[in-house]
Amino acid sequence: MNHGMLKLFRIFLIALFIQNLFANSYVNNMEFDFIKKGKQDDNTLLIIGGIQGDEPGAFMAASIVTTHYEITKGSVWVVPNLNFYSIIKRSRGPYGDMNRKFAQISKDDPDYEAVQRIKKYITSDEVKVVLNLHDGSGFYRKDYTNWTFSPDRWGQSSIIDQSKLDIEYYGNLEEISKEVCEHVNENLLRDRDLYHTKNTHTKMGDKEMEKSLTYFAINNGKAAFGNEASKTLPLHERTYYHLLALEKYMEIMGIEFKRKFDLNSLNVKRVINDDIYISFYDETIQLPLSQIRTLLKYFPIKKDGTLEFSPSNPLLTVVKDNGLFVIHYGNRKLANLKPDYMDIDTETKVVNMVIDGVKKEIKIGSIVDVNESFLVEPINDIRVNVIGFVKKGRIDESGLEIRQNKFLNGFSVDTKGNLYRIEFYKGKKFAGMILVNFDKLKTSESGVSMISDFIRKATLKM
Repeated sequence: MNHGMLKLFRIFLIALFIQNLFANSYVNNMEFDFIKKGKQDDNTLLIIGGIQGDEPGAFMAASIVTTHYEITKGSVWVVPNLNFYSIIKRSRGPYGDMNRKFAQISKDDPDYEAVQRIKKYITSDEVKVVLNLHDGSGFYRKDYTNWTFSPDRWGQSSIIDQSKLDIEYYGNLEEISKEVCEHVNENLLRDRDLYHTKNTHTKMGDKEMEKSLTYFAINNGKAAFGNEASKTLPLHERTYYHLLALEKYMEIMGIEFKRKFDLNSLNVKRVINDDIYISFYDETIQLPLSQIRTLLKYFPIKKDGTLEFSPSNPLLTVVKDNGLFVIHYGNRKLANLKPDYMDIDTETKVVNMVIDGVKKEIKIGSIVDVNESFLVEPINDIRVNVIGFVKKGRIDESGLEIRQNKFLNGFSVDTKGNLYRIEFYKGKKFAGMILVNFDKLKTSESGVSMISDFIRKATLKM
């Protein structure tokens, strides 16, 4: 190796080291969620999404079960983001394909802890059926038509490793798979999307499938299935087909549920894109994320760089990148928060506001609907700063009636120009935020929106 080549090789090694260093900081904040729903019993369905981060229909469907389904009878466990780091990186697996690490994995593998943890859930006595969700290429067909429709494709199929399993419950794998396919095929968006059972006959010598999660489950006496939606389809349609399939699995197991929306592809699209929020610092800030701007400047962050947040969805997280705090939602980067480092005071809980002429007590962290105007009543020792509104000679903007047309362009939280920040300060400390919403589509019947049920709380420490 000549001197020039050696120099390039050293540069490559340094770049790889830096990449892995940052990768580990991601991983430390991205353990997968494990969510129990329903009344726990010995007839539990374990739903897994996100084993491969480039299959968003799979992890989105699993996530929706955690946020928009109530299990009224039976037990469902959900892991919506098994390989969360790969989801953020939009990668099948930054450290290799996790779904090929269940037969053997080194303790030095960065995926080791996640694989060992999910194995414990799979082998739990309560679990009777394991459902691993995937997005697959093309459309599986038993007979070859072309590259897209062929036996080598995986999309639109129910995957089994073998026809039967000698266990007490749900060992008739092929029969169950065909029932699921029939149910999905009764609710197709188009004829092309037909579902079929794909039997990999793993124990007959499929060396790759022998390393998979479902085959590990099979070898530990669990009925296990893969469900594949086609990558050819848009995200909401893939998610729709996954939900159809997993609802049939629940029916077969006698699990009953209530869904917060009517199951069709357009409603699934709405759920994915609109019902997403994140709050910060004990809910003193709430951000709706469906139409959020890609950059929010001067966002209050604790002086020590600690960001405490509560997402409404397990696919939401925050990562620091190049000095910005980036909100990720599955494969998407939704917004960059440019920090304004300061002390945080959470003692102020409510303020009085006059909304369209009506006086209301508003909780800090709320989103308040406004038709014409609002006014924040003066508060002792609290300064009010309405972002994007300027009144010459005024440092404290309480006591002023403010209308939408008085805001400067570009200062709204959302891209439509309807959401604006009211910030509260106690001396130099940030004391909370309220958003006013001039959108005609209101947040709630009461006109005040709050996140009421978080999946988890998290802290990003830098």
